[in-house]
Amino acid sequence: MFCDDIWQRTAELMRAIHEHPFLVALGDGTLDPDRFGFYIVQDARYLEAFSKALATASVRATDPADAAFWAQSAHTALAAERMLHAGYAEELGADAKGLAMSPTCLAYASFLQATALTAPYPVIAAAVLPCFWIYQDVGTALLKYATPEHPYVKWISTYADPAFAASVEQAKGIADRLAAAADPATREAMGEAYGRAAAYEWMFWDSAWRRETWPTERWLAP
Repeated sequence: MFCDDIWQRTAELMRAIHEHPFLVALGDGTLDPDRFGFYIVQDARYLEAFSKALATASVRATDPADAAFWAQSAHTALAAERMLHAGYAEELGADAKGLAMSPTCLAYASFLQATALTAPYPVIAAAVLPCFWIYQDVGTALLKYATPEHPYVKWISTYADPAFAASVEQAKGIADRLAAAADPATREAMGEAYGRAAAYEWMFWDSAWRRETWPTERWLAP
C-alpha cells in the first residue's frame, strides 16, 4: 500500500519532526509564547493556501465521494482550524500586520497550490496528505501532556481528536486507492510529492522555532 510504503520511507524525517525542539517544548508546555505566536500567524496564512489546494483537489477529483471529502476539508481548514488559530492569536497578542509571510510559509503554500493546479489528481492527493497525517500523528503523540492547565491543550486536542483521525484515514484511503490504480511514474510522483510536503512540515516548525525572517528584507525599501 502507498501509505505504508511512504510512512516507512519518511521514518527518519518523522523522527526528526517529533524530536524538533519546537514540538518538544510545545508538548511539555515550555514553548515560548512568542514562538508559538509566530507559528500561529504563519499557520493561519498557510491554511488559506491549503484550503485553496483542497478546493482545487475537489474540482479535479475523479470520484464524487473524493470531491465531497476535499470540499469539506477545505471548509474545515478555513473555519474550524482558523477559529482555533484566531483564539490563540488574540490570547497571545500575535499581530499579523507587523509580521511578513515567512519564506518557508510562502514556499510550502506555493508548492501546494502549484501542485494542485498542474499535477495529476493522484499527485495532488499525495501532496496534501502530510498536513493531515503528520499533524494527527504529532497531536496523538502529545496527547499525554494535554492537561486542562496546559497552555497549548486546545492545539493538541484539535489534532488528537478522533474526528480528525477519521478524516486522516479517509485521506489515506484515497491516496492508497489512487496509487493502486496509477502507473509507476505517477506512483513515483506521488511519493515525491508526499516527501516534499512532509519535509516542508519539518521546515515550517523549524521556521517558527527560529522566527524566520527574510534575509534580504534590509535591502528593500518599506
